[in-house]
Amino acid sequence: MSVVTCLAVILFLLMVWVGGKKGARSFLALFLNFAVLFLTILFMSNPNGNPLLLTFFACTVISCINLFYINRINIKTITAFIATVITTVILLVLIIFVTDYAMIQGFGEEEIEELSIFSLYVGVDFVKIGAAVIIMSTIGAIIDIAISLSSPMREIYYHNPTIRRKDLFLSGLAIGRDILGTSANTLFFAFFGGYMALLLWYKDLSYSFGQIINSKIFSAEMMTILCAGIGVALCIPITSWITAYFLVKKRDQVEAEK
Repeated sequence: MSVVTCLAVILFLLMVWVGGKKGARSFLALFLNFAVLFLTILFMSNPNGNPLLLTFFACTVISCINLFYINRINIKTITAFIATVITTVILLVLIIFVTDYAMIQGFGEEEIEELSIFSLYVGVDFVKIGAAVIIMSTIGAIIDIAISLSSPMREIYYHNPTIRRKDLFLSGLAIGRDILGTSANTLFFAFFGGYMALLLWYKDLSYSFGQIINSKIFSAEMMTILCAGIGVALCIPITSWITAYFLVKKRDQVEAEK
């Protein structure tokens, strides 16, 4: 048995032990998400495919898997899904502008030697590919923030069914403020941890601070982190408002029927 298989088995056993059936669904969702990403990459390689539309569709499917498949269809997952889609659309527009203006698409000079044996005429728009990469890197954090807000807000409403919509919204913002800092730091360390070898290479090559800051690879990673942080920050008020609106609206409908 390989190391990867052993780790997968350990992860599965722990997820089932801690989460039960939901943990098993969460483990299976990892493979479903991988399948979605793999198919998206295959379709992106087609010159006639639009990377941005494919990315938005893939993010929507991934949101459905992580929300509806794992946590079932309920008021919490529905509001989290709507907030995720709205945040993704806003962030996608911002990322397209940033990627085009900053010119971070394509490959950096540190990667030229490895790519010199390949043809660069692949027939795809690297501006759109760059935007797709950034949004794919942030979708997990957006989904996590959305469900992390809608779930406790649902509990607040359950224990205080007469709460006003404004008070419920403010409670969601208060919860979001506690999550915001840790989520932003998680994104920061996740992205930089993946590029630790590159930072060590910069040190061995005696890059100056200015050269590191102006490197295309470093700039692209920094913009990915910043865009992800913007997405997380936007998701908090959007999720809080949508969740408060739907919960109170449902209560008003029940009272009107009575």
